[in-house]
Amino acid sequence: MQNVSPIVDFPEQKWDQLIALNLSATFHATKACLPAMTERGYGRIVNISSAHGKVASVNKAAYCAAKHGVIGLTKVTALETAGTGVTANAVCPGWVLTPLVRKQIEMRAVQSGRSVDDETTALVSEKMPSGQPVRPEHLGQMVAFLCSEAGEQITGAELLMDGGWTAQ
Repeated sequence: MQNVSPIVDFPEQKWDQLIALNLSATFHATKACLPAMTERGYGRIVNISSAHGKVASVNKAAYCAAKHGVIGLTKVTALETAGTGVTANAVCPGWVLTPLVRKQIEMRAVQSGRSVDDETTALVSEKMPSGQPVRPEHLGQMVAFLCSEAGEQITGAELLMDGGWTAQ
């Protein structure tokens, strides 16, 4: 879900929906899972933030605010669970080829008369120097790594998968 609009024109209902979906839901899921994880002495919380949790973009106030909030919530969770066997981390991808992004790309291709591949590269390259989107399976592999034994001492981290977006 996304709404692109200047703050002064941003519909309050859309703000509330985006915050509920992208931040409040993360809080409620974390709160529901933590008691059993801490009682068991083991758990992995991996929140999906965004490169927009690290940097802002014009006309994306609610999304950026929510994703910044996810990173803050993740850090608080990591501190509150330190030493319990529970870890909490945030993965911050750039453009991921989700159905929502694919739809944007297809609309751009229709408008420009260019191929979907050309529009994918054009859209992604606007932010990601790599020029390549994050593949969903790579995002899944990052999450699996954080949930593995190797992720035992990774907690409170913001792991970027943004093709160099935030390095600029």
